[in-house]
Amino acid sequence: MHSDEVYMQRCIELARHGLGTAAPNPMVGSVVVYGQEIIGEGYHRRFGDVHAEVRAIESVARPALLPHSTLYVNLEPCCHHGKTPPCTDLILKTGIKQVVIGTADPFDSVAGKGIARLRSHGCQVKVGNLKQECRELNKRFFTFHQHKRPYIILKWAQTADGFIDIERMPGAANRPTWISSERLRMLVHKWRSEEQSILVGRQTALKDNPRLNVRDWQGPQPLRMVLDKDLSLPPQLMLFDNSQPTIVFNQAEEKTKGLIRYVRVPFDHRLLESVMWFLVAEGIQSVFVEGGRHLIQSLADQDLWDEARVFMGTQYFRRGVPAPTLDKAKTTSHITIGEESLFLMKR
Repeated sequence: MHSDEVYMQRCIELARHGLGTAAPNPMVGSVVVYGQEIIGEGYHRRFGDVHAEVRAIESVARPALLPHSTLYVNLEPCCHHGKTPPCTDLILKTGIKQVVIGTADPFDSVAGKGIARLRSHGCQVKVGNLKQECRELNKRFFTFHQHKRPYIILKWAQTADGFIDIERMPGAANRPTWISSERLRMLVHKWRSEEQSILVGRQTALKDNPRLNVRDWQGPQPLRMVLDKDLSLPPQLMLFDNSQPTIVFNQAEEKTKGLIRYVRVPFDHRLLESVMWFLVAEGIQSVFVEGGRHLIQSLADQDLWDEARVFMGTQYFRRGVPAPTLDKAKTTSHITIGEESLFLMKR
């Protein structure tokens, strides 16, 4: 591997530490290299905190080496005043003359302007080192700014014969039908902590009474969201326990009750698009969908998804609710966990 790629790979490794905490900012890592030695490194820890380039530069024990060093960063340095000053100003102030960037920033306030500013002040800037890896790292950020919608992850568990639930009788107890094992639940809670929001439909909320929180992992709680057209869900459901921010999409009213926000949207063919438009306006860059077949299939049919995570258990239901189908899915990996399987798919 070329030395530039080695250092950029380190930037990516550092950046991943910000998964779940940096949003809505991108995940960014940076290293400062003098000769063939990394003399400083850092990453963006959380939204509103100092940026990766600043941490990397400030960690250098001998600042006199900076003008003779190269700064590596997986995403274009910012050149505008946001919650922190422009990183390009600090880079220029230190006298760093060489900067290697993984990929340009799609955010309109940056979008090539940071690269142009560095070059106009005499920096040698190389762009595109491990570009695809850098874009994949910030897939949520890129999807949000380029496609003007959140990055959407579908998740479900299905039996060996292709069902996600049994047929339930009206009035049956509202508890989930477990297909995946308890050890896999920890992985799901880890996934929840990595996304900004989590969405279910009315039937899933009613039948399973889920909490949709992070209990079996350590990390931030996602924004909980449920579709409830006529506000008919019972108030005693755990979704309404006011323990974390929750949005109820409905067609009846707009109000806020504690941490629960009721948002009116049209329940017609534009429903899911309207929900996504609302989330863009709120700055929500990712949605983890744990709904039932109807919600997941509706998103799939409207091409409103980016990846799917599907558990396959060993049970056979023989009959029940069939699993969703993804016509455009490409399986990127297949992992065996004990006797169960995990299929990771993308469009």
